[in-house]
Amino acid sequence: MSSFAFLSNNAFLKAPATSADTPFAVAGIAWDGSVTNRPGARFGPRAIREASHMLCDGTHPFFDIALEGQLGDAGDLLLPNTSLERMRAAMGPQVAPLIRRHHMAWLGGDHSITLPLLRSYVEWLGKPLAVIHFDAHCDTWEDHFGEPSGHGTWVYEAINEGLVIKECFTQIGIRSAGQREAREYVRDQGGQIFTARELRGLDGAVQLQPVLSAIRSRLSRHDHPPVYLSLDIDCLDPAFAPGTGTPEPGGLSTTQVLTVLEELADLPFVGMDCVEVSPPYDHAELTSYAAASFVWTYLCGQVARPTPPAPSSS
Repeated sequence: MSSFAFLSNNAFLKAPATSADTPFAVAGIAWDGSVTNRPGARFGPRAIREASHMLCDGTHPFFDIALEGQLGDAGDLLLPNTSLERMRAAMGPQVAPLIRRHHMAWLGGDHSITLPLLRSYVEWLGKPLAVIHFDAHCDTWEDHFGEPSGHGTWVYEAINEGLVIKECFTQIGIRSAGQREAREYVRDQGGQIFTARELRGLDGAVQLQPVLSAIRSRLSRHDHPPVYLSLDIDCLDPAFAPGTGTPEPGGLSTTQVLTVLEELADLPFVGMDCVEVSPPYDHAELTSYAAASFVWTYLCGQVARPTPPAPSSS
């Protein structure tokens, strides 16, 4: 089993194994059976954990917080690797106890893992979630190249299953080829989209304020629902993240993503995933380092929140 920050040798930030007293935790979901281009995301959890060891003592320079004593690593979920249906069925019983005990960050794995995660969170909380979705791809296809489900259908499925609040679904970084009906699906359902083209040249909290304000405004109008973060590493331009299965030129910069994570850290997040890191296509571990920094920044931001990140079920 691998682990995260401050765990013994192979954990994220070398963290210890999870215990009942650990408020935050990471777990790996080493599955890439639903990719449509290049495989390898099953090796993402291990690579992200190894990259996190570069984070020195783990004290975040923006939040001035370290995760030592706050974070545990639950290792990788035990999953079958040949059937999407069986994988998702196996996830539920393992995810449920973890999200009840810890504020989780999930290390993917391809993006098909997000749908069963959302199902588990909604079952726990008894209400739909707001979602902030970083991605190059809209993931709103009605089928997956002839199959009913995959890593490009989870948004469509989540909306149609009522797992999310449509008006509080925000996509950031979208830019891939696709029919208008798919590209604009989230907006047509009442959500909002900030394409990579719209964000070109914008950096820092001041320039990205329209994005930050728009997200906050939607949440405020819906009485601040619980928020889930799904971060596909291919939201980044391949210059920053070459190690992914479906790279798309013209993407976000690492600093743009970090700014959004830092500035929105006070939102009522209940969990996050970081997916589609494919180490076989990485160069100099650039992609794994970016993913580790994103997960670390998210977790430090949650530790820094003025109120405990422990929503109650309805």
